[in-house]
Amino acid sequence: MRIRHLFKKTFVCTLFILLIVPRTFGDWPQWRGPERNGISSETNWDSKTLARGPRILWKVNVGLGYSSVAVRGNLLYTMGNDRGKDGVYCLDTRTGREVWSYSYPAKSMQYPGPRATPTIDGNLLYALSSDGQLTCFSADRGKIQWRRNIVTDFGTQPPNWGFACSPVIEGELLLLNAGPAGLALYKQSGKLVWSSGSGTGGYATPVVYDQRGKRYAAIFGRRAIYGVEVQTGKQAWSYPWTTDNDVNAADPLVFDNRVFISSNYGAGSALLDISGRQPKVLWRNRSLNSHFSSFVLIDGYIYGNDGFAGRRYGVFRCLDAKTGREQWAEDLGFGSLIAADGKLILLTEQGNLHIAEATSASYQEISSAPSILSSSCWTPPVLCNGLIYLRNHRGELVCLDVRR
Repeated sequence: MRIRHLFKKTFVCTLFILLIVPRTFGDWPQWRGPERNGISSETNWDSKTLARGPRILWKVNVGLGYSSVAVRGNLLYTMGNDRGKDGVYCLDTRTGREVWSYSYPAKSMQYPGPRATPTIDGNLLYALSSDGQLTCFSADRGKIQWRRNIVTDFGTQPPNWGFACSPVIEGELLLLNAGPAGLALYKQSGKLVWSSGSGTGGYATPVVYDQRGKRYAAIFGRRAIYGVEVQTGKQAWSYPWTTDNDVNAADPLVFDNRVFISSNYGAGSALLDISGRQPKVLWRNRSLNSHFSSFVLIDGYIYGNDGFAGRRYGVFRCLDAKTGREQWAEDLGFGSLIAADGKLILLTEQGNLHIAEATSASYQEISSAPSILSSSCWTPPVLCNGLIYLRNHRGELVCLDVRR
């Protein structure tokens, strides 16, 4: 599919600045950012800019789906579906113009399009389709290095709404939430390292953490969360967690020998102590019921969205991580969020963008802009190098300039 430019307005001075100002911030090379926690380290951006009206740098269409973006330097990577084919796209962040693309047939399903976000590692790019096609490209030119089908090759089965986990690179391994408790391949070749067996996993992306001198991955499976050794796949612990529709989709938060998890369909949230041989529940309640939007942890407080996608219901909440007590709630609708420089960047399902202070005292909005995109916006925003990227399910991808 040829990328369709829906809108582009670039003043000569803006283009001049884009060309001469060096890149001073970190990249956003994967789902949930450089630290895989939904938090950007950027400080040189203007949180008040939306009050003066959003500065749209460019807007293109990348096809149906929910894939977020990965950014390195002036190159952006994302995925979409057009007329039965999934596409992986590399765009120029300055203009939205296509640098390269690759498309391939993909099985049609409810809510069509890819769910996963591409992952950049050196000059390699990894992309997973909702039906299990895993492809490794050269990031600069889009040349295929290797391909595997994790369904036919390894016996895994996609969840009801397709594979949604993004590839996680850990050393020489590539980790996926596939099979009951994960799957690991060599990133250079796609060769199998370990598998948790045939069967169906969850939707969340693995979260890697350190404990007792080893690297582990928290894998939120279909009906339980697992802690597995990254190198071997050996299970260190597990905790049962069921919902009415086997939807465990929000990434776990791992910190201080604890794991925070949340799901909807009546499951609620819990904080688990994983310092022992088996997890211990520190608290559990229904203050935050995350359908699939992941959360951020800042200064001991958890910020997330409690709500159902597609039902015009959703509340952004702040919880005390230690106790689970609600600190505040703001009824903005269903949505997602990331954080940067002590600020929350919140995108609602209806395409409204809000920037607020990341404080437990109360919801304190700094600026906002309504209807930047049409619904449904289920993909979280990304802030990278002073630009915010927003996307809806129709594939409309918008780049906002929020540099000072």
